[in-house]
Amino acid sequence: MQKIGVFVCWCGSNIAATVDVQAVSDALAKEPGVVFSTNYQYMCSQAGQDMIQEKIKEYGLTGVVVCSCSPRMHEATFRKTCEKAGLNPYMVEIANIREQCSWIHKDKATGTEKAIILGRAAIAKVHLNAPLTAGTSPVTKRALVIGGGIAGIQTALDIAEAGFPVDIVEKKPTIGGKMTQIDKTFPTLDCAACILTPKMVDAAQNENINIISYAEVESVKGFVGNFHVTIRKKARFVDETKCTGCGLCTEKCPQKKVPNEFNLGLDNRRAIYIPFAQAVPKVATIDPNYCTMLKTGKCGVCSKVCTAGAIDYTQKDELIEQEYGAIVAATGFEPISMEKFDEFAYSQSPDVVTSLEFERLMNAAGPTGGTLLRPSDGTHPHTLVFVQCVGSRCDGSEKGKPYCSKICCMYTAKHAMLTREKYPDTDVYVFYIDVRTPGKNFDEFYRRAVEDYGVHYIKGMVGKVVPENGKLKVQASDLLGGQQLHIDADMVVLAAAIEPDKSARPLATMLTASMDTNDFFTEAHPKLRPVESPTAGVFLSGACQGPKDIPETVAQAGAAAAKVIGLLAKDQLTCNPCVASSNELMCNGCSACEKVCPYGAITYIDKDFRGPNRTTLRRRVAQVNPAVCQGCGACTVACPSGAMDLKGFSNAQIMAEVDAICK
Repeated sequence: MQKIGVFVCWCGSNIAATVDVQAVSDALAKEPGVVFSTNYQYMCSQAGQDMIQEKIKEYGLTGVVVCSCSPRMHEATFRKTCEKAGLNPYMVEIANIREQCSWIHKDKATGTEKAIILGRAAIAKVHLNAPLTAGTSPVTKRALVIGGGIAGIQTALDIAEAGFPVDIVEKKPTIGGKMTQIDKTFPTLDCAACILTPKMVDAAQNENINIISYAEVESVKGFVGNFHVTIRKKARFVDETKCTGCGLCTEKCPQKKVPNEFNLGLDNRRAIYIPFAQAVPKVATIDPNYCTMLKTGKCGVCSKVCTAGAIDYTQKDELIEQEYGAIVAATGFEPISMEKFDEFAYSQSPDVVTSLEFERLMNAAGPTGGTLLRPSDGTHPHTLVFVQCVGSRCDGSEKGKPYCSKICCMYTAKHAMLTREKYPDTDVYVFYIDVRTPGKNFDEFYRRAVEDYGVHYIKGMVGKVVPENGKLKVQASDLLGGQQLHIDADMVVLAAAIEPDKSARPLATMLTASMDTNDFFTEAHPKLRPVESPTAGVFLSGACQGPKDIPETVAQAGAAAAKVIGLLAKDQLTCNPCVASSNELMCNGCSACEKVCPYGAITYIDKDFRGPNRTTLRRRVAQVNPAVCQGCGACTVACPSGAMDLKGFSNAQIMAEVDAICK
């Protein structure tokens, strides 16, 4: 019989307000094997931890149950506490009576009853717990950053500066991400390219950074410290080692009418192209969907004019396999599609544009050379209407997103200011629900737009935009003035909500990382571990974790890099001892467990067993590599014979918890 101590935490009023902690400790004191039970205001405090250590020694406790907040937050804390007192850390169980009782139930009697039940279940599990010893595994001292935007670049630079090699995998032909398409940055209005380009060059020139552009991660296997990643580098049909980026091929290519995705389709490019002048790597790429030579075998102009002999029409996709100790997801964001917002006439008029399209129209390197012209007729617009929150904050709607996209208020203020500064004769209207300016110097920036630049901010939403006789008839509400407005606009700019890049979800599946309902990566803890994913060794950087501006993105990139450096600096990592094990006498060699194992930890061998009458039987049985297994438990569910079990979370332990709940 185990000698179990129970410690019930008040968590201030978080638990004690809706759970009678004294009643819980009194009830659990009567459970078999419990030799000590108490409650304390803050069990995670130094005094609370000292109390646990004292009682372990005083009563000779062999198991501990802490009824407190989630194990996600404090399991490691209490395990370390008990280990210092000489108790195996895996003899500790957490009953989550905060998130599962006090934060759910308003009725104190109900919360108390449920807390007792959860405590009873934890005690039942402790009775079947066994001491476990963690092993170690080596660390591959190389990092992978997936995504080459400002977040990925900054993360890679910081890791490289610490002396560790790092690969950047970017799906586009060049690194830089969305920031390459931006003209100015708020709230300082400094040039985005002037900030980003040196970073891109630094990344390219750093001896510890290897840029793998025009490539995507195809598979990820392994675990923290030992990830095996397969990267598909797509064929450019241009030899990167030979191409000088002179641009002669792009000038001579006869296929001129390819929509330019860098300028969001506002102009055309050639079939062979370099996305923009500062591209890194500055290497041409042939688009196989439009190249006449690749489609018909006729043309070859780019090959003829290339003095470096870099054109290679026979080039194939290349698979790169590499080992990494840590992986950083920096997949960024995309503006949401405007297809479902036809009330704004986005599909009906070229003069209705998104904010990112407006960025390209205002950019000196954009399709109009920085001159603001209407896409429909190339004339200067004199009345602009900006519409905020298009697709953001759409609770209960299938059209948009429930969250605030965070950056829209500020970049709209930026667009309005730049328009008024460059074209003082232009009337600018901004329709908003709320103006959200929570950053440093953000509110001052917005007030400048109103007070110094004369931008008309109107609290209300645009109901409809109708193209008519070369104008855009804007129907809107002025909620403060209590009136309906009708504005004849030359252009309408939609502040489109942002969403995670489409590559994020399949990547999360490969990384076994968690995502929220909006497809943003979920952090391990929103306060204590904001740049770590719940999957060990996988870190988050930038807008893949949630909407954020450039300064916040760079800050998170540095934080993610610091976590990676801390991991790679270790020679050995402590392994999770809660791993699967196979009962060879019950195993029938069906391979069900091997097929579901995401870490490749299960193999099969032929083994001799003693049969009846001193005979020898050879059977195929499963074996688990404990250094590779991460204790996910998928094999235990898949095993039809019940041969697979999980140390620390065995079937017997789980059933004991169920029995304790049901009694």
